[in-house]
Amino acid sequence: MFARTPRLTLRPGWPEDAPALVEAIAHESVCTMLARAPWPYTLEDAEAYLALPRDDHSPRMLILAHDGARPGLVGGIGLTQDESGHEFGYWLTPDAWGRGYATEAGRAVIDMARHALGLRHLHAGHFHDNPGSGRVLRKLGFRETGVAPRACRARGADVAGVTYALELAPARAMPLAA
Repeated sequence: MFARTPRLTLRPGWPEDAPALVEAIAHESVCTMLARAPWPYTLEDAEAYLALPRDDHSPRMLILAHDGARPGLVGGIGLTQDESGHEFGYWLTPDAWGRGYATEAGRAVIDMARHALGLRHLHAGHFHDNPGSGRVLRKLGFRETGVAPRACRARGADVAGVTYALELAPARAMPLAA
């Protein structure tokens, strides 16, 4: 899946993106806020991630900025199918924090979930020590549902987390011209 917003392009990662992916994600301040990313994050980790099979029901996309502020790869975003449905997740490189990219990309992915995938429910979460992610999730319409520990690969431990849910209204049928 692909999406273009006023400032961003969301697209699947390609093998040649590995060096840029490492440059964007390989920050302790990023990896320690993600459940599945290792720390330190290496070129081999990026190559392995980019080689994962693609699943049409669990789109994983890189976020590329094209607004001139910081052109190039600035993050990642996607949906992961799990036992509870579909989990929404994202990350941004530190230079891209505070620019509204996560909210802009998140809206595009939520639209994909609703319109292209026909999903009716998403869930998400963040570690308790990352309240900025909670602000983004609430801007996107997620509501807090509780607290639960979550494994963090980079920290090598379970970390206190906050859980969220978003109910998606069914897509409205578009009228057809006769």
